[in-house]
Amino acid sequence: MAAYSFVTRWTLQAPLEKVWEAIYDSDRWPSWWKGVERVEQIGSVRRFTWKSRLPYRLTFDMKVTRVEPMSLIESTAEGELSGTGRWTFEAVGGVTLVRYDWNVRTTKAWMNLLAPIARPLFRWNHNVIMQWGLEGLRAIL
Repeated sequence: MAAYSFVTRWTLQAPLEKVWEAIYDSDRWPSWWKGVERVEQIGSVRRFTWKSRLPYRLTFDMKVTRVEPMSLIESTAEGELSGTGRWTFEAVGGVTLVRYDWNVRTTKAWMNLLAPIARPLFRWNHNVIMQWGLEGLRAIL
């Protein structure tokens, strides 16, 4: 499996509470986050299907493992991506700072096979999807 570590930082001119609500309520992501095709609840797990700029989809399950309201959300992923995600939130004046740490391994054979040469493309693709999230979040806030 190929391993990836991504760090995304968002700065939003919005109250922490509103930003927290939008990110914590992942069931609503498809309504504002381009690339999130579907979120299904399966017991305590959310199954996400993502469509990227590149011609493929990824589906994986996320289980929230830790929540500190208005501060932190940690989750584990299993499926076509396997690993951990961690959202952190901080209010500075009227600005909310959001950081997302995404440490995953790909489980699709073709992705693992192409990883040595496609890693920069996969990183670019991740950044595009996260930019779509920032743009969508700004639009609803």
